[in-house]
Amino acid sequence: MAQFQYVALTRDGAKVSGMMEGFNELDAASRIKQDCDVILKIKQVREKDESPGILNLEFGKPRLNNKAFTVMCSQFAIILKAGIPIGRAVKLIADKTTDRTLKRMLVKTAEDVEGGRSLSASFADHGEKFLPVTFIETIRAGEESGNLHQSFESMHLHFDKQSKMGSRVRGAMAYPMFVLVLSVIVVVVLMVKVVPTFTSLFDSYGATLPLMTQMLIAISGFFQHYTIYMAAVVAVLIIIYRFYAATEDGRLRTSKLFLKVPVLGEIQELNAASQFANTMTTLLEAGLPMNRAVSITSRVMDNYFLGSETGKLSGALEEGRSLGVSMREQAVMPDILIDMTAVGEETGEMAETLNTIGQYYDAELEQAIQSALAKLEPTLLIGIAVVAGFIVISIYMAMFSLYGSM
Repeated sequence: MAQFQYVALTRDGAKVSGMMEGFNELDAASRIKQDCDVILKIKQVREKDESPGILNLEFGKPRLNNKAFTVMCSQFAIILKAGIPIGRAVKLIADKTTDRTLKRMLVKTAEDVEGGRSLSASFADHGEKFLPVTFIETIRAGEESGNLHQSFESMHLHFDKQSKMGSRVRGAMAYPMFVLVLSVIVVVVLMVKVVPTFTSLFDSYGATLPLMTQMLIAISGFFQHYTIYMAAVVAVLIIIYRFYAATEDGRLRTSKLFLKVPVLGEIQELNAASQFANTMTTLLEAGLPMNRAVSITSRVMDNYFLGSETGKLSGALEEGRSLGVSMREQAVMPDILIDMTAVGEETGEMAETLNTIGQYYDAELEQAIQSALAKLEPTLLIGIAVVAGFIVISIYMAMFSLYGSM
């Protein structure tokens, strides 16, 4: 809890000052008014140990370490299942956590829980900037149902699955991205440093050069004179795009455009279907009502357009319409997902059905990514071979031409 310094008047009219703990200013004020009639001044005091040292300063938005977060969920599930009180459990995990962001949040949460506050409300306050909304809402549902350890176990399985999928994708992307970056660097160095050396040699002989060599020299000259300008233009375009994509209209248009890009659009659609099915499964199993689960799911989907369309389904559910029919009318999700959702509603086994379809889309997504990477690697190699071959042939043809003119 936070500390508040105050100045107030007692019932006898005496002026007093002191410190009071509270979850917020309103809570502290209500505690002060138990002894004082009038509050003249109240101000939150920042504790010294909360002021970060130079070595512990963090810039920008706190980032969540997925691996540490998944381990934390697992620890909560095990400790709470053993019957340890929630306040003691938070303290134990805070002591064992090495991730600074999570440790700082857990220390504050432990203080709140000991003061009688709910775990989910404290998580929402201290971890709002980096904790997934799915996590907070599932923990809140677990508190309401009395199955908090099951909620943490569900979160552990859910985020562990996401973390492993992300690791596989990043691992598969590492080699092609390394090759692409290295190729760009090599081409720039060749054009700016190596080719000009041969150009000065060719100019000293004054011979007529082949067309390919003339093209190579022209390209090299362009890189020499305009590399900085090209980098500046690219930087400006990136900044403009980021500003535009930060607006509501920009996010909708760009996310909708990505869905139409070959290969990438299919991957985004499969990823959205996987996120919808898996997140809905987790939330429904935690006991959340359908419309609330849909609303939360829409906020965790990567594609903003599909997420906003999913969010509209919550309104249709509140009007008494079925989820499957509403999704079919929107027609933005894959047909199989829509049909299976409708089947789950009819049979009353929505969570089980969505869990099955989620596994299907996980496999489809991984296969689509692997297929895209399998096509990307030879494309990169062919591109590199074409560029390298063009440079080598251009230089050799010039040399042969010089030898012929001697």
